[in-house]
Amino acid sequence: MENEDTAGTGAPAQFKALGHPARHRLLAALGQGEATISQLAAALDSNKGNVSHHLRILTDAGLVEPAGTRQVRGGTEQYYRRAGTSSGVSDPAADPRAFLSLRTLRLTPGRAERLAAVLRELASQPDDGDGEPYSLLIGLYQPDPAPPPGL
Repeated sequence: MENEDTAGTGAPAQFKALGHPARHRLLAALGQGEATISQLAAALDSNKGNVSHHLRILTDAGLVEPAGTRQVRGGTEQYYRRAGTSSGVSDPAADPRAFLSLRTLRLTPGRAERLAAVLRELASQPDDGDGEPYSLLIGLYQPDPAPPPGL
């Protein structure tokens, strides 16, 4: 089974960290297993500086964590992994209205289409001025079927 993580209650830094598509790609790649900056840069066809920047934001938000080091010629490689809670649920005591969940779901093509339609409809609803304002961050995508090289 693939790594399924739920981050703690949706702190603003976590929502902000997920606001960039490169960070979604990094989290998806780290769902395949631990990886170094060099491995992630190669897998995502990006440069190490860009990957390092986005990893730092994800780490500061508590969505990624260091996973150990390995000695290599000329230095030490740092490995990273996705972070999550052992309970797999958000902490409702902090704010029962806010949660952040990062999961891998297995869906049939038909269920994926229905879910995408529901999410699109929800996200496109006009603001009618009633009720309390909430922010919504939605991401539904199918990762590459083959694991990235080096992971």
